[in-house]
Amino acid sequence: MQVLAPHQASTCRFVINCATTTRATIMSVVKDIPITEISGKFDSILDVRSPAEFADDHIPGAINVPVLNNKERAHIGTIHSQVSVFEAQRQGAALIARNIARHLESTFKDKPRGWRPLVYCWRGGQRSGAMAGILSQVGWKCGKLQGGYKAYRRHVIDSLVGLPETHDFRVICGATGSGKSRLIHALAARGAQVLDLELLAQHRGSLLGNLQDEPQPSQKMFETRLWDALRDFKPDHPVFVEAESRKVGVLNIPDEILNRMRTAACIALEAPLQARVDLLLEDYAHFVRNPSLLSERLRLLTELHGRKVIDEWCDLARQGQWQTLVEALLIEHYDPAYRRSTASSYFRLESALVLPVQGHDTVSMGLVADRLLEKEKQG
Repeated sequence: MQVLAPHQASTCRFVINCATTTRATIMSVVKDIPITEISGKFDSILDVRSPAEFADDHIPGAINVPVLNNKERAHIGTIHSQVSVFEAQRQGAALIARNIARHLESTFKDKPRGWRPLVYCWRGGQRSGAMAGILSQVGWKCGKLQGGYKAYRRHVIDSLVGLPETHDFRVICGATGSGKSRLIHALAARGAQVLDLELLAQHRGSLLGNLQDEPQPSQKMFETRLWDALRDFKPDHPVFVEAESRKVGVLNIPDEILNRMRTAACIALEAPLQARVDLLLEDYAHFVRNPSLLSERLRLLTELHGRKVIDEWCDLARQGQWQTLVEALLIEHYDPAYRRSTASSYFRLESALVLPVQGHDTVSMGLVADRLLEKEKQG
């Protein structure tokens, strides 16, 4: 049997007393707030779902203060389906009371009297109701998200249908290694509006594009990040975005964004082969340090290029012949793929503004960005 310290027992008694307050009393204190009205009204957004639910997707800026952890949520779900609803509610209430008490003594212990939190769970039901009710009984002016995460997710999906149409995109095109991502970064550094798909997707957008020790987010989280970026853009300023295929790694670009990109004006970067090789050796240095990992990825291209070619490329990697290997990959794989996919996907590529790129250092890419922004001003 667990023995609580005096201060813990006191907190738990308070939580239990709050929990016995009638639902009508709690709801008269806690207001349901629609997703469209939460911006700027609250000091903190509290996601009381389990850590696994939070990791899958959450409102930007929210912090995870679960009233049931992953194991507890699974346990209560099993009781609900295999024993009874009453027993699940009884045991769930005890766990929730303990967890809220712990949050009061840790996460919330230094919050001032005027702190204004917004609470949400999956559907705006029992989990968020328990937390919001208790925080309100403490004396904090607490809101509860109407409809919970489910309503928020619907808002994101609906917004991603209409938001892209309100913006004027400029698509940065160019062969692999031409510096598209670096131009995006240079434009962002100058205050331009950029939708950095590879940053949001945590992937460089090719077979070799997985980032070390950075798994991609879920599709839902990717869409949340897209929505969060688009909603802050000004409609009277262009949005620069790098040309991509339908997928960035394993993640799908929403149709409405992709369609808007494919009909947008294009900017084409042109860089010498050597400059492109140098950029790729810099950006993919982890493969230079680990040739076997590169060979493993290259084997995935066997069906496309044949075993003989792949064996030759893997031999070059094992021998450290990086210049020769990267040139071969560009000429035999990436450039033909670029010509096939980009030319057929981006309808205005033939009339693109062409920008020469001589180097990919910060100064050189800054000059390209300045030239592009000047062209935008001139119309």
